[in-house]
Amino acid sequence: MMTKVLINGSESDGTISVTDSSVLRGDGCFEVLKARAGKVFALEEHVDRLMGSARILEIPLPPRHELEQWIRTVAESGGDVAVRVVVTRGSSVPGEPGDPLTIVFGHPANGEPGPTTLFPLPAPWHAAGQPWDLAGAKILSYAPHMSATRRAVAEGFGDALLLTVDDVMLEGPTFSVAWVIAGVVETPSLDLGILDSITRRVVLEIAGELELEVREGEWTLDRLELADEVMALSTIRDVQPVAAVGRRMFVEGPATSNLARQYAQRIR
Repeated sequence: MMTKVLINGSESDGTISVTDSSVLRGDGCFEVLKARAGKVFALEEHVDRLMGSARILEIPLPPRHELEQWIRTVAESGGDVAVRVVVTRGSSVPGEPGDPLTIVFGHPANGEPGPTTLFPLPAPWHAAGQPWDLAGAKILSYAPHMSATRRAVAEGFGDALLLTVDDVMLEGPTFSVAWVIAGVVETPSLDLGILDSITRRVVLEIAGELELEVREGEWTLDRLELADEVMALSTIRDVQPVAAVGRRMFVEGPATSNLARQYAQRIR
């Protein structure tokens, strides 16, 4: 069940034109925010990133104060929800007028309970740190990522872990990853072109507060042979333990439990 839907600030039934750039081209950007009891977590950080994505895509946004108010309005109408903001370029049909759209709506935000399992897959479409025009933007074009998730599920896993063609670990299709080796939290560097996840930012900040050493870098999949714990991080998942990456098995250890507890407390 969705909350109320706002399109450019006006309440809507959620209908958009078949000629919209999001439909025909996947041309746009988005954000997902978590709301608890109608209050939005990390609103400023998410709006900052949305504005950065829209700037890279050269899509004009409404004034920031309006955008933030639309998000709050949707959150207040839904209580405990994920609030999605989708920005499109407007019509993609030549000669047809169409202004950009900012769509805001909410839906239940419950992730999968308990640990997940990840199937390692090469992601040849991933820039993996190579410069390109849309680097850093959270764009709508997720078809390759969703294909990776479907492949992982078909193999009997919960989701995928994306790798470069040289076996370097990147991220999940819709989440960041981290792992723990001898009490040190390691995670792929943003220099690899992975999304600058808000959840990842907060978790690494909490790790510092807990006096856990944090290392960001570039590691191949065999690095996990040394890992005691692995976790998936996202707005929907929060801090989710990973029970297996391919044939490698893991338990939910103290670092993951502590980070998950502190992250949940931060949201509350």
